[in-house]
Amino acid sequence: MENARFRPLEYVFWACTLLPFLVTPSYLSLASQVAVTALFALSLDLILGYAGIVSLGHAAFFGMGAYTAGLIAKHYWTEPLSGLLVAAVSAGVLGYLLSHIVVRFRHLALIMLTMGFGLLLAEAANSASALTGGADGLQGFHVPGVLGFKFDMFGRAAYAYALAVLFLCFLVARRIIHSPFGLALRGIRENATRMPAIGAPTLAHLRKAYTIAAVIAGIAGAVLTHTTSTVSLETLSFGRSADVLVILILGGAGRLYGGIIGAIIYMVARDQFSGVNPQYWYFWIGLLLVAVVMFLPNGILGGLRALRKKPQ
Repeated sequence: MENARFRPLEYVFWACTLLPFLVTPSYLSLASQVAVTALFALSLDLILGYAGIVSLGHAAFFGMGAYTAGLIAKHYWTEPLSGLLVAAVSAGVLGYLLSHIVVRFRHLALIMLTMGFGLLLAEAANSASALTGGADGLQGFHVPGVLGFKFDMFGRAAYAYALAVLFLCFLVARRIIHSPFGLALRGIRENATRMPAIGAPTLAHLRKAYTIAAVIAGIAGAVLTHTTSTVSLETLSFGRSADVLVILILGGAGRLYGGIIGAIIYMVARDQFSGVNPQYWYFWIGLLLVAVVMFLPNGILGGLRALRKKPQ
């Protein structure tokens, strides 16, 4: 398919993701956090931007992957790639089980349902303090590195690891959305009642998309655990689910790169605003969000595309 081919600007974008190694080496730890957040946003975009499933509890899968990777590293082994695989499977299983309920609802009921599942899992993790550490978080483990490269305080290996996982998952997501399955998801998003008339199993497709998104979110959580050697209840919090939704609004949902661009803008803005005003930095984030929604209702990428298509 023509749309599935990489464009020259995309090569430039991914080449630019290597610039932090040379230009801002002191910010590589932040860059790794950006890559993890971008991966998490990419997972939500698969169900929100392409399948039309609005979720306020997507952090459940992120936290599932994070805690799975942390428990494996603490009690079994510290090799990250196999732990990453197990975390992806655990998040995928959770996503598949919940998908049988989630895909049967739409609109406000769907929002409340996904938020409820997220809050339930967060409270369950808080209550199971003997396993998860509760409010103190899961501590007492250390992931030394990946493929012989050590995770150090400078963040070089951490950023390389997070960026590599982000790029591989991006390739998978790109292949999915440019496939007939991805086209069917967009059809379901536009009109779910008419898709069965042309032979598309709507609920089955939505379950698959929800499970794939859960797997990618779990991978993002596991990468965070491996690069920080800690897991907290914040990985399951409502705030994380809300933040990633804000990120998609900023970048533009349903545009593949929207989550990545939104994550870069949001994380860098948060870092800078919190440095300038540690107590009220959320005010500036809110102001940025209001400005984007008012002047760029389809997100930054949507606004740029409209500007490019505007007749001269």
